[in-house]
Amino acid sequence: MQYVYSNYTGNFIGFAIGMASTRLVAHFFTTRSIKNLWGLTAKRTVVDKQTFSFMEWAISIIIGFLVFEIISKWVKKKLNPYLLKYKGYLPSDWVGEEEVAPAAAAVQPVPVTVQPVAEKAIGASGENAG
Repeated sequence: MQYVYSNYTGNFIGFAIGMASTRLVAHFFTTRSIKNLWGLTAKRTVVDKQTFSFMEWAISIIIGFLVFEIISKWVKKKLNPYLLKYKGYLPSDWVGEEEVAPAAAAVQPVPVTVQPVAEKAIGASGENAG
C-alpha cells in the first residue's frame, strides 16, 4: 500500500507539474496568429503550430517524469519513519520493513599449511666442517 500511495502521489504531482510546464514553452515561443500580425510583431521566437504543440508535449512529459521520480523516491524516504512509528495501528501491507544496511562481511582467516622442510644429511659427527 505504501508503494501505491507513493506512486499515486508521484503521478499526480508529476502530472500537475508537467501540465504547468507547458507554460514554459509559451513563455519562450509563439505561433503565428492575428494577435502578433502573423509573426511580424512577435517579441518571442515564432514557430509553426505543429512544432509548438510537439514542444509542449515533450516538455510536459520530460519534466513530469522527472518530478514523478523525485517525488516517489522522496515520499518513500520521508514517509517510512512515520509509518514505522505507527506500525501497530496501520495495516501490515502499508508499512515496509526498515531497510537495514547489509553487515560488513566477516574477515575469514586464511588457513596456513606448514610443509616440513627436508633435513640435510649431516655428517656422522653432527658438525659442519667449516
